[in-house]
Amino acid sequence: MRLVFFGSGEFGMPTLRRLATEHDVALVVTQPDRPAGRNRTLKPTPIAELATRLKIAVIKPENVNDSSIVKQLRDAGARGFVVIAFGQKLGKPLLDGAFAINLHASLLPKYRGAAPINWAMINGERETGLSVITLADRMDAGDVLGQSVTTIDPHETAGELHDRLAEMGPSLVLEVLRRFEAGHLPHQRQDERLATHARKLTKSDGTVRFDQPALSVRNHVHGLTPWPGCTIELGGKPLRLVRVEVASELALVEIPGAVLADRAIACFPGAVRLLAVQSPGGKQMSFDAYCNGHDVSPGELCTPLHAATEDVA
Repeated sequence: MRLVFFGSGEFGMPTLRRLATEHDVALVVTQPDRPAGRNRTLKPTPIAELATRLKIAVIKPENVNDSSIVKQLRDAGARGFVVIAFGQKLGKPLLDGAFAINLHASLLPKYRGAAPINWAMINGERETGLSVITLADRMDAGDVLGQSVTTIDPHETAGELHDRLAEMGPSLVLEVLRRFEAGHLPHQRQDERLATHARKLTKSDGTVRFDQPALSVRNHVHGLTPWPGCTIELGGKPLRLVRVEVASELALVEIPGAVLADRAIACFPGAVRLLAVQSPGGKQMSFDAYCNGHDVSPGELCTPLHAATEDVA
């Protein structure tokens, strides 16, 4: 099947790679090169770099709905459009008469929006997954054409779940395309009563408070790792929390955030154990190793620190 692929972020890479082996990807449409790094050098999107390696033609329009771009895409002669983390909305003139599908990283209608993986974890969901939908005027509101479900591991971070869901994408997209080609592709309308929004994260979200239940603290840290990250201050120094586990859900202590005798951190209620931490400019290490190197004593307090105030990579 002849396709045009629209994408920019890493999430779509496994699917593009697989589509290139099993279908005819005539063209890849991605965002323009943007400044990146300390030198602000123009850098292509991950999808643009992959398409170049796959020897697929790439265009990088500032506005995909410009009439000249619409004509170019029509002239590609594709039978279908596949859209994954593209970053621009496809307008009606471009979509008229086209079979266009979008891969979204949630079980729609829950978690429509920019950060579905993060918010599913922050909110303590036990399951998440992927949805392939038709494109609609409203964000992520199209008919559901297929879904895949997976359990969220209590020890995985949002970055790890992102990569795992990305690897699940090709099978689901290919199955939807197979059903379309076979002429049997059921559409399921989303129940608007169940719709929730997963807003874009900002650096200001990177704060963790220990006056919350231990399970909420763990979910918050994992849901914001690797970006923007959750940073605390301990002994007057910033420390990023990378991975934690619940040590106790019910224990009550007088001072949330206090380092306990076993080096767990008191919550309200419960306690969490810090499994991996990172100092500014340093490598990840266990909290035990950090405590040994910084002379951290029981009773010291972990206090919230805004992520924007430090530059741990």
